[in-house]
Amino acid sequence: MTAGLDTPDRRGRTGLDRQGRDLTGNPRVRIRDVEVLSCDWYVLRRTTFDYQHGDGHWSREQRETYDRGDGATILLYHPDRRAVLLTRQFRLPAYVNGHHDGMLIEAAAGLLDGDSPEEAIRREAAEETGHVVGTPERVFDVYMSPGSVTERLHFFAAPYHSTTGTSGGYGIAAEGEDIETVELPFEEALSMVRDGSITDAKTIMLLQWAALDGPFRHR
Repeated sequence: MTAGLDTPDRRGRTGLDRQGRDLTGNPRVRIRDVEVLSCDWYVLRRTTFDYQHGDGHWSREQRETYDRGDGATILLYHPDRRAVLLTRQFRLPAYVNGHHDGMLIEAAAGLLDGDSPEEAIRREAAEETGHVVGTPERVFDVYMSPGSVTERLHFFAAPYHSTTGTSGGYGIAAEGEDIETVELPFEEALSMVRDGSITDAKTIMLLQWAALDGPFRHR
């Protein structure tokens, strides 16, 4: 008996090796096997499949996919002050891969955890910034690292005002989160992208959207 397959893992999941076995949308792909390599919290799978190339020949391929669930992110902006409200928190993967201190400036974000994208981002905005968001504007949905990670990230934007804020610390202490908010003039945030002070992909994408098509576009 294997946890995550025929007995529940620590998150109560079973049948994790069945994910992707029944895909039929692409006739050039035939799934042969799915193995679960790890399911400690998120799920790492190795999938074996046959792939038909452009010249017609078939090859046997293997790929590892990391399944952490889908997520949502939001750009909070102050239309009158032409400012954005971001977060700063420690990111171990960035730290071990060359970031000088691992403290990344980011747009608020989090996993859906069973909620709709709109519900999830309202929850995350409140937890990470202390601001209550009404109905956020949907911007776009993006696969952030499609070569290895299954996650689809839902992008949103919403205004914030002093009246929407709440007091207290930010993040969930039980999950090890220690989050501070960073309010920046919009032009300064763009400059921080140019000089490398902001290096988080989702945040850069939202700032560029705000400049091109969003609340701070040139009219």
